[in-house]
Amino acid sequence: MEHNSSNFIKTIIKEDLETGKRDYVYTRFPPEPNGYLHIGHAKSIVINFGLADEFKGKTNLRFDDTNPLKEDTEYVESIKEDVAWLGYDWDGLFFASDYFEEMFNRAVLLIKKGKAYVDDLTADEIREYRGTLTEPGKESPYRNRSIEENLDLFERMRNGEFGNGEKVLRAKIDMSSPNINLRDPVIYRVSHATHHNTGDTWCIYPMYAFAHPLEDAIEGITHSLCTTEFEDQRPLYNWVIEECEMEHKPQQIEFGRLGITNTVMSKRKLKQLVDEKVVDGWDDPRMPTISGLRRKGYTPKAIREFVKETGVSKGFATADEAMLEHFVREDLKLQAPRTMGILKPLKVVITNYPEDQVEMLDAEINPEVPEMGTRQIPFSREIYIEQEDFMENPPKKYFRLFPGNEVRLKHAYFIKCEDVIKDKNGNVIEIHCTYDPETKSGTGFTGRKVKGTLHWVDAKHALPAEFRLYEPLILDKQKNEEVEGEVESSEEKTFLDYINENSLEVLHGFIEPNMKDIQPQDKFQFFRHGYFNVDPKHTTAEKTVFNRIVSLKSSFKLK
Repeated sequence: MEHNSSNFIKTIIKEDLETGKRDYVYTRFPPEPNGYLHIGHAKSIVINFGLADEFKGKTNLRFDDTNPLKEDTEYVESIKEDVAWLGYDWDGLFFASDYFEEMFNRAVLLIKKGKAYVDDLTADEIREYRGTLTEPGKESPYRNRSIEENLDLFERMRNGEFGNGEKVLRAKIDMSSPNINLRDPVIYRVSHATHHNTGDTWCIYPMYAFAHPLEDAIEGITHSLCTTEFEDQRPLYNWVIEECEMEHKPQQIEFGRLGITNTVMSKRKLKQLVDEKVVDGWDDPRMPTISGLRRKGYTPKAIREFVKETGVSKGFATADEAMLEHFVREDLKLQAPRTMGILKPLKVVITNYPEDQVEMLDAEINPEVPEMGTRQIPFSREIYIEQEDFMENPPKKYFRLFPGNEVRLKHAYFIKCEDVIKDKNGNVIEIHCTYDPETKSGTGFTGRKVKGTLHWVDAKHALPAEFRLYEPLILDKQKNEEVEGEVESSEEKTFLDYINENSLEVLHGFIEPNMKDIQPQDKFQFFRHGYFNVDPKHTTAEKTVFNRIVSLKSSFKLK
């Protein structure tokens, strides 16, 4: 996984190779195409692809598409885009539906061995018969049908003779097993639904718990890495491989999921946010989806490094969003050009500057990377500064602009506030200043010192821009954890009750004119404001929209 830290899965793989239990490593990333990938999936991607890369093995991208009611080609395409964007190449691209015929034949084999039967109980009855953690289940009255009858019924299920829910195929294991997953689990159901890949060829579909081990075995996967919620499914996983007489025997290994503060990770809840238009799509920059993070301006490297830093263990890990932002800053500080943008403009007229004069000032593109060169910034009589950089009656220790005070303009001159212009309601609409031509940046002026440095843009040449500033979508960390864990209060509040109404602020301001040719997904550091990304969804030839990726500073420190 690129870095040197060890983890328990890596230890298992090393041992398997050293003892000769395995002579190669073959992993897979197997999402169900029923939604967009999120940061939690990134952990699985980094682990599966990263470990295979480290041991010079292979990784398949495989779509677990066994539920046609929820799956869509849109999700397939988005998943492929996300995995590639994160920096990984898959060795094979497969669908569970590629193997439907073989899965059917393996189910027939189970019936012939007396290990599966067709059941007529309803879903509710099956649940009732299953028993509880403390009480054994009871057998279905259809459990002892003859092999011949089961073969006939299963074939008729395939031929479409039964309606949805009328019949299921169940594995015949042990209704008194302490592991509820082994109490005759359903392995096929009737579903008259059009499948995104196989159309209307099938009207019966295998259940995930039956299909998944078969897919792994068919593809020759050595280490089937999944999250810990599948740990109690492992005995069933092994049973399917054994009883279906699969030649290749993969090993399932579980690791803890990854969560992030102030967000939800459940695909169902994310879909709800999209469907109820709380956000403007799966790729909304407030969403924890890979496409949302990409649109916000996060980089693949930052996400990979963040996932690696969270480590691989059995426990569920909740990482602070500030940790992810730390890795974004680390990656961007050496590649994002510096520039100035004004988000809430206030006009400044420099009364003693020549009216028709424009001078070009030199500024470094990125002081940390001198080889990136310099940029030219126009300066003239009228400029914009931030509204918050002027106060008529400032408190103590306010070092920005106020009547009679002098500040430095970044890359330019000292200016001094002489006059304040207001509208009829008493609002400040313009301030008048004078400049000192002796104080130009870069000339070595050592006269007097000033405490404040302001950023600005030239009013005549600046380009208009829209800025979108984001806050967490979910308000309260503790309440969110309760809701995410489904421990909802007696008032039946859902996670939607904790949506932050102020999670998006849209501002209209100006940027330097040298940014006229920027492209969607270009990233910049705006002086004092943070890192910003050109929004690929709303930027047009007429309008440039920036998403703030992260602010400049954070109190977060890596341990």
